[in-house]
Amino acid sequence: MSVQSVTGDATLRHMPGCLAALWAFSRRTPWLPRARAWWEDTLLMARLVRRGWVRFVRDAHGTAGFLARDGARIHALYVHPRARGQGLGRALLEDAKAGADRLELWVVHANASARRFYAAQGFEEVLCSQGLGNDENLPDVLMVWHRPQGQMP
Repeated sequence: MSVQSVTGDATLRHMPGCLAALWAFSRRTPWLPRARAWWEDTLLMARLVRRGWVRFVRDAHGTAGFLARDGARIHALYVHPRARGQGLGRALLEDAKAGADRLELWVVHANASARRFYAAQGFEEVLCSQGLGNDENLPDVLMVWHRPQGQMP
């Protein structure tokens, strides 16, 4: 099933699905060290949801992905492996772009597929660091998207 639009603002009842999408990547990627315990992730997700920063998408099985954003800064974008390749990540980014003239995010340098994905969505690499933008202290890249001149939100 392909979902092409964002379902809406996440509530606390969406947290299990959002955390499942997060952990499907963070707990199963061999080169990515654990930055937090499961309960710390849960508390952090609850804070982000309560602040109204989290948008989510669903598929036939429930919550399939989420994007956490505060203003121009995207803090997280995760899609559950069962739902990848269906346009959900792109839909979450398009939703964020609809209300912004500029977006920025940090991506771990070693995550080449994420860097390619963001570049395909119009983000440009503007700064490299030794871990300024992530909790794991891994080399990372700041990527920025600007609304094209003359394009209306």
